[in-house]
Amino acid sequence: MKKSILAASLGAITLVAGVLAATSPADAAGNGRHATRVCAASTKATVASCSAKVMVNDKTGAVPASTTPAASALTPTQLRAAYGLTTDSTSTVAIVDAYGYPNLERDLGVYRTQFGLPACTKANGCLKILDQNGGTNLPRFNTGWAGETALDVDAVSAICPSCKIVVVQAKSANIPDLGAAAATAARQAGVVAISNSYGGGDLSDASYGSYYNHPGIAVTASTGDNGYKGGSFPASSAYVVAVGGTSLTMSGTTRVSETAWSGAGSGCSTVNTALAGAASFATGCAKRAIADVSAAADPGKGGMAVYYPTSSRNSTWAQVGGTSESSPIIAAVFALAGGPGAGVQANSVPYAHSGSLRDVTAGSNGSCPTTQWCNARAGWDGPTGLGVPNGLGGF
Repeated sequence: MKKSILAASLGAITLVAGVLAATSPADAAGNGRHATRVCAASTKATVASCSAKVMVNDKTGAVPASTTPAASALTPTQLRAAYGLTTDSTSTVAIVDAYGYPNLERDLGVYRTQFGLPACTKANGCLKILDQNGGTNLPRFNTGWAGETALDVDAVSAICPSCKIVVVQAKSANIPDLGAAAATAARQAGVVAISNSYGGGDLSDASYGSYYNHPGIAVTASTGDNGYKGGSFPASSAYVVAVGGTSLTMSGTTRVSETAWSGAGSGCSTVNTALAGAASFATGCAKRAIADVSAAADPGKGGMAVYYPTSSRNSTWAQVGGTSESSPIIAAVFALAGGPGAGVQANSVPYAHSGSLRDVTAGSNGSCPTTQWCNARAGWDGPTGLGVPNGLGGF
């Protein structure tokens, strides 16, 4: 269900003004900052790592404690303005992550209050938190994955303020557990989109694809934060929308520039089938090409304000990005559009409506044997896919 958001309502959302800072902005104390990964890297193909990166103090390596969002961090108003989003929806978006986060509801409340968004609680029916089997036996706390979850629920809130949110927490970061959580998410009433902000090796759909094969639901997955490297599952699955990343510069609510982010994952799967819709886009991949679409991901130039857990008890404001930001953004955009439609594989939709996306034609995520796999260009390219939202026409 769509409804217009009046300009007055948008104006009520607090705006953190100013042009985004350079890649190493200063914190409130004047110290430089750099991005670091939120979750430990995985050395096993069947164990996923989350794709979030948080800005930390150069000297201490810690997230600077702050009672207010950083001036360089994107707000809901800025993200919605960047992508031409002027409607809201009461659709349901599911988020799949590993491990537990006891203060999720509390921290989400802080985020939404800060930016004037409607309350989203378990009591009012907006928020539901489940284990991977659909019950309430929630897994143990993990700081990194809790930070990932905070980014995910805040990103969905920013893009679709009235959307309902279902968070499904897998008991581990093993792909079978995360996959079981994704399947549980798809069974929840009203879910039209599922965001997966994590990835492992280039696994085959023959073995793991059934977890993510849900026609009629937009299943999105992050392409990763390590630049051009090849496939990362579930983004390399033929059943999901693979979401790459951009560096986004805003001045207030004006989009100044958007280029391919140097960390955005891209490449070609060696095991999964090419998308039929991509056949006319000269991807250069014999099999599944990555990415399909993209959104803000660069933690320094495009990272969003997140109310972020630093321990099982404490949270603070942080600036967080990675393709873990872009995946829930795109899931929420699909939700604004009402989902892909009954029986439709969501990744076919942008290819059928590519002219309605904003093409990203500058930037690179490394060196590669085929130019478009790592360099933005007119048309499809690996880091940004077909481009970024420009309203809802591409979704």
